[in-house]
Amino acid sequence: MGIVDEDIARVRQQTDLVALISQYTQLKKVGRRWSGLCPFHSEKTPSFSVNQTDGLYYCFGCKVSGDAITFLREMEHLDFVGSVETLAARCGVQLRYTDKGGGEERKKKEHLHDQMERAVQWYHERLRTGPDARAARAYLRSRGFDADAVARYKIGWAPDAWEELTRALQFSKDDLEGTGLGMLNRRNRLQDFFRARILFPIFDERGRPIGFGGRKLPEAEGPKYQNSRDNKLYHKSQALYALNWAKADAVQSGEVVICEGYTDVIGFNRAGVDRAIATCGTALTEDHVRMLARFTRRLVLAYDADEAGQAAAERVYEWEQKHEVGFWVVDLPAGTDPDELASEDPAALRSALQDARPFLEFRVERVFLAADLDTAEGRAKAANEALAVISEHPDPLVVDQYLMDVSQRSRIDVDQLRTGLTRARRTARAEVAPQRSEEEYRHEPSDEDYRSAGLPELPEGAEREALRLLISEPESIHDLDLSLFSHPTARAAFEALEDSDSLSEALDSADPAVAEELRRISVEQMEVDALDALGRLATEVARSELVELEHDARQSPNPLEYAESIGYLKRTLDDLRHANSGMEPLGELLDWLKIRREP
Repeated sequence: MGIVDEDIARVRQQTDLVALISQYTQLKKVGRRWSGLCPFHSEKTPSFSVNQTDGLYYCFGCKVSGDAITFLREMEHLDFVGSVETLAARCGVQLRYTDKGGGEERKKKEHLHDQMERAVQWYHERLRTGPDARAARAYLRSRGFDADAVARYKIGWAPDAWEELTRALQFSKDDLEGTGLGMLNRRNRLQDFFRARILFPIFDERGRPIGFGGRKLPEAEGPKYQNSRDNKLYHKSQALYALNWAKADAVQSGEVVICEGYTDVIGFNRAGVDRAIATCGTALTEDHVRMLARFTRRLVLAYDADEAGQAAAERVYEWEQKHEVGFWVVDLPAGTDPDELASEDPAALRSALQDARPFLEFRVERVFLAADLDTAEGRAKAANEALAVISEHPDPLVVDQYLMDVSQRSRIDVDQLRTGLTRARRTARAEVAPQRSEEEYRHEPSDEDYRSAGLPELPEGAEREALRLLISEPESIHDLDLSLFSHPTARAAFEALEDSDSLSEALDSADPAVAEELRRISVEQMEVDALDALGRLATEVARSELVELEHDARQSPNPLEYAESIGYLKRTLDDLRHANSGMEPLGELLDWLKIRREP
């Protein structure tokens, strides 16, 4: 379904581009053109030019250009149809649609939005002037809501009556059910949905009302919050409170703050943070994440600390990878929420937001804060709990960084932690995996098997990932060398693979414990591509060599003889940190390491 081309052209012609853009930046007439500071990038000298006659704009600084539809799409993050419809409403153009049925459906939705707008105004006026809203007004004042805040957020009051809204606005059954504002009761009479509640209107990203969140007064009975039911306008798994106000600051600041409640959002706003939003009576969903990713890549959770720590990690990490976003957590003081902190100490709330931590770092920190680090037993317990948290993260490079941090804080060798991480992941898999047969258990290598072979268990890490690569892509063997492996089990597995023409042949020739390790590795999922696996192994080996060279240089009477090698490793490691560094520096490094490590 689309909009008739002729109507799109009329919207372009009838939109005053200067008036539209002037809502976002100040324009000054210079000759036949209008000029001003570009709203799309920061600048001190005006480089943004508007041609009012032809309805076009261009920035000589950042090179953006377009017409009224393009401008509104970019500024308000709307799709094409949404931008055209918004402009059509501004200039009074009646749109026609190529799909007649779709056009009728849009007209019905527009009608429901209009009815919702009437309800928002009615409830808001009732709060401001209604004698029955005195207690609601007093409660809001006690929570720091002044008249300006009530007006800005269009906060309202639903009277404690069965059908007052319905009668006052003469809503039909279809209007009530389509908007979720009411229903037909068992006595076949129309009645209001909200009663005796402070109402927070919920708007879509275009600023159109779609639902309400209703909060009861402290002394009233019933659940604390009552939200609109899903209807033709409102779907709680997709709705985000205050996104219409927050999106501009989210784009400008590069982050959005996700709260649990409406008053928390308003608390952040009161503290000078305009990029806060809230889910509407539901947990964060993938639809929410997909929507927020259009505005920013940094999603900051401002939940109660326990709630944030218990968030479903597997969903968070999946969303981070799938939608290319990052989750961070605000560490609020115990027993406080953003609304309370904004009233008591707004500077502390802003500081907590500024000090937000990555999701995994926050969870690991919570483990150590609760731990007894003065005893060996307490440190070991903290390390095990931290491993359980870290094991859920899918990125091996991120995991390895946290393992080194846990090693330092718990005073436990990092290799022991890597072994513990492997066990933690195996335990987690066993909890969700189907029960294995007795025969499968018999093939599982025991500690005795490893001891009899003289080999320790191979932990998760770069060497294990490289072996996965060799099994899944045997042609990679020419890029690797035994000298790049330091773990004895990895070296034995590499030799078995290198000396064999196939995995089955390697399994037959290897020690039982090594063969079983190869079987397990062969069915594990490759978590990175070939280039990343080689890069991770080379980086790990190069860092080890760099530490060794720097140590030797400090001990040497002639440290300059090490300068060239140290300089090369530092430059190459820096190159490999860049995502688009390619194979050339990696191939050179692999060759250098093979020569360096030759007996």
